[in-house]
Amino acid sequence: MKELREGRQAAWWSIFCHDDGWRHHRRGSVLKPSGVTRTGIRVGIGGWTYVPWRGNFYPAGLPHSKELGYASRQLSAIEVNGTYYGTFKPPTFAKWRMETPDDFVFSLKANRFATNRRELAGAGESITRFVDSGISELGDKLGPIVWQFMPTKVFDAQDFEAFLALLPRDVDGRKLRHVLDVRHPSFMSEAYLKLARKYRCGTVFCDSIDYPSFADLTADFVYARLMRSDAKLTSGYAPKALDRWAEIARSWAEGSEPQDLPRVALPGKGSATSRDVFLFFINGAKERAPAAAMGLLQRFGFAAPPP
Repeated sequence: MKELREGRQAAWWSIFCHDDGWRHHRRGSVLKPSGVTRTGIRVGIGGWTYVPWRGNFYPAGLPHSKELGYASRQLSAIEVNGTYYGTFKPPTFAKWRMETPDDFVFSLKANRFATNRRELAGAGESITRFVDSGISELGDKLGPIVWQFMPTKVFDAQDFEAFLALLPRDVDGRKLRHVLDVRHPSFMSEAYLKLARKYRCGTVFCDSIDYPSFADLTADFVYARLMRSDAKLTSGYAPKALDRWAEIARSWAEGSEPQDLPRVALPGKGSATSRDVFLFFINGAKERAPAAAMGLLQRFGFAAPPP
């Protein structure tokens, strides 16, 4: 079974590895504002503060205080990593909300003290502290909450279910979406999928050679972290790779399940209703992530504004 899964992942990635070369997208295409696409697909990057992006993604001379405002008008979502390492106060979340377009969305990594522990069943206080830290100040811009687990965290059904039972369904009257970033191969099991579906938590599809990669859907939305940006490509991903990701995202959004992605179980029949889809270009050659995200957005009818 392990060899079969590895073979599937290798076959999947081979689709992306070969291309005749990188083609620059034409400038002067129609500019549309940031936001969700007509198909319910959002595309973004991890964070907005990164030195190599200055003069690469951000225009030269742009004040650092304006970077979030600029990034949020080129993309439709950002995954916030800082909330994983530290606690932010309500005024900070309110500031982010006010600096970004009305249709923008933040996904937030939950604080690591909730997930980096031997017994997840004891995470209640840490979960409450994070959820009550002021994240509701984001209003309609609050997207999925990512609960990221260490690569050494082994799946224990009883303990993991105790953790899932602690996750609140809402905060200040606002419905919460939870997504699980599980990084140990033991989570590639029917037992895990059953639990995630029982508690209506999404599972991160992590397109990476370093972590388990399985596209089994466990919620009514899809969350993917794409981690293979190539420093040699100015666009981060080859055009054919971005074309394929656009096809996959549309399939998810329309309620279908792509047949060629690695997974634990056979794909289901799909959903009769559409889904929200969140795709983030994370890690890999991080300096190329904004270009890859904007390239994918262009395939949904968006184009980055001129510098």
